[in-house]
Amino acid sequence: MPRPRTPPKPRTSPAVCLYSQHLIKIEYEAMGMVLRDLGFDGCNLAIVPGGHVPPEKAGSDLMREIEAVSGAGLEVPLISTSVTSAGDMNGRQVLAIAGFMGIPLVRTGPWRYGGALDLDARLTEVQRELLNFAAVARAYNVGVCVQNLAGDYVGAAVWDYNTLMHGTDPRMIGFDFDPGCAAATVGPEGWITALQLAQPRLRAVTVSDATFAKEGTRWKSTPCPLGEGVVDWPRFFGTLAQSRFNGPLTIELRYQPKDELTAIRHDLDFVRKGLAAAYGRAG
Repeated sequence: MPRPRTPPKPRTSPAVCLYSQHLIKIEYEAMGMVLRDLGFDGCNLAIVPGGHVPPEKAGSDLMREIEAVSGAGLEVPLISTSVTSAGDMNGRQVLAIAGFMGIPLVRTGPWRYGGALDLDARLTEVQRELLNFAAVARAYNVGVCVQNLAGDYVGAAVWDYNTLMHGTDPRMIGFDFDPGCAAATVGPEGWITALQLAQPRLRAVTVSDATFAKEGTRWKSTPCPLGEGVVDWPRFFGTLAQSRFNGPLTIELRYQPKDELTAIRHDLDFVRKGLAAAYGRAG
């Protein structure tokens, strides 16, 4: 039977991870070796429909997937799920396994507004689900993080989640902050304010970028490779370093590259250089 992992050594800078869905074409048993060869520190495992391990198979396969990564000497600091309800038994099983295996963070699935006529009522529903999910996670000694996805999602505007989390333990509920999604939501200059709002509860970051182009009378944002959009990356990495952030950093491609492997290598190299510059100055 799999045993709990030995906790990784404390870090002074983020563990750079890849979102596992980008390696969906390879068997999960080989994922650790591939990630290591690419130069990653770890993996953000996606336990979602259509993933290497779908939620309903977590009981049989999730521990083996974790060991396939950690056995290659890499970290699994975060599991991403599609779960949005504490009543989801597959989600509970993921949390239980995460706790047993020593995974510190689990990311919830996204909640949509879905055209709700009463937005306050919708936010109240989401708050109830989030707090219930966090209560279950606490029982397994796992922290919960939520993501500020752009679009018709609760939390696209970071202050939505910030309000819903008010009064809760920041060690148990926090943010997986994405500056590209924040820029797409609040504009090229607004993402830094969103980051400052998220910082007291910053548990993880996911990095993406976005460009803006005018279509008729409206501005439209489009995901793009890191460094080709509006995010001020020296400022972003510098802000992380100044706050001594050492949680997981996930590379998750929100754009559709012609060559995904080349795009992954480009974004990884970009992140490595940005972190070295910022954390070198901070240290």
